[in-house]
Amino acid sequence: MNEVREAITRAHHEEWARVVAALTRRFGDLDIAEEAAAEAFAAAVERWPADGVPANPGAWLTTTANRKAIDRIRRETKRDDKHKEARMLYDDSRGPLEGSVDDAIEDAIEDERLRLIFTCCHPALAPETRVALTLRMVGGLTVAEIARAFLVQEAAMGQRITRAKAKIKAARIPYRVPSAEDLPARVSGVLAVLFLVFNEGYLATGPDTDPVRPGLTAEAIRLARLVRALMPEDGEVAGLLALMLLIESRRPARVSASGELVALDEQDRGSWDTALIAEGHRLVRERLATGVAPGRYQILAAINAVHTSARDVRDTDWSQVVALYDQLVRLDASPIVALNRAIAVAELDGAEVALAAVDRLEDRLAGYHAYHATRADLLRRLGRSRESRAAYDRAIELAGNTAQTAYLTRRRDQLG
Repeated sequence: MNEVREAITRAHHEEWARVVAALTRRFGDLDIAEEAAAEAFAAAVERWPADGVPANPGAWLTTTANRKAIDRIRRETKRDDKHKEARMLYDDSRGPLEGSVDDAIEDAIEDERLRLIFTCCHPALAPETRVALTLRMVGGLTVAEIARAFLVQEAAMGQRITRAKAKIKAARIPYRVPSAEDLPARVSGVLAVLFLVFNEGYLATGPDTDPVRPGLTAEAIRLARLVRALMPEDGEVAGLLALMLLIESRRPARVSASGELVALDEQDRGSWDTALIAEGHRLVRERLATGVAPGRYQILAAINAVHTSARDVRDTDWSQVVALYDQLVRLDASPIVALNRAIAVAELDGAEVALAAVDRLEDRLAGYHAYHATRADLLRRLGRSRESRAAYDRAIELAGNTAQTAYLTRRRDQLG
């Protein structure tokens, strides 16, 4: 029984997006696709324990979901018209909108999920809505996980996703990869999606999930490679891929054997993946060689290149890190960027200077665990143990998973 439950969980992680994408392509409706996929997984929970796990779980789920979708269409009002539409869609092996995609673009795309991403990232939707919808429909994240990623309430995020699906349906947004001339303008939303999916895998926000979810980081990297193959000259696509590779290279050292988060300065750098580091550094160098002003992801990749170039944390070129953050602030003046810059400033100019910068962010980051964790560490360095303990307590209260909680608790308890 445990093996069946594990198989269902694994199938959900691996097959959810494939099933949703296949149904969206066939039926052209995100609600139908999502609900039919959910019904198919519910059927798996009911039938697999008795019938056994099928040899090809993805094919079983897709076939079952297709039948569920057709059954739903038949039950709805205007049954005859809906039934005719369903039969036409079901019998058309090419699927809807096949001929509406540029041939060159169509040849370059081998994955239905990329079509689904571009649909969810359509410019008719607000930027934050594109990201949230794609995380749900493609990444398979729960509404709660997405809400934590956006630092908003779960109910508000659920409403946002529901409205987005309704708008796609009402506006008849096509399920296809954009034409070649539209791709540059559309890709920024896709990159934002992939980065958030990657971040959720690298350090999950949910307390009831594994702290690190390699399946999500691998999926984000795989899709980033597909986008890069489609747009090889786009600097930000290359920058995001480099950033993901350099962060992923440190994953083996990110969580200890006891399940505790390991901070960058405490990681075993010998366990970092040198092949990923080499590939990430190569991409960063290639972008620098173009002489084109870097974008946000390219700068973040360069920052991570500095970190992964240091064999020991004491060898880190913090002046270069701060200079890169100064560039990034001019492109992205978000409080998260300012917080990360302050962490680097602490290594260069001292904890007191950094704390003053962090305290200026309180109004904007009061509900963010990393803000309080950063304050706690800076206060600890300054010998202000009582205030540090209070900041650790607040960070622990807001922490998203067990690895973060374990790390913060140990640091707090070391105060005595």
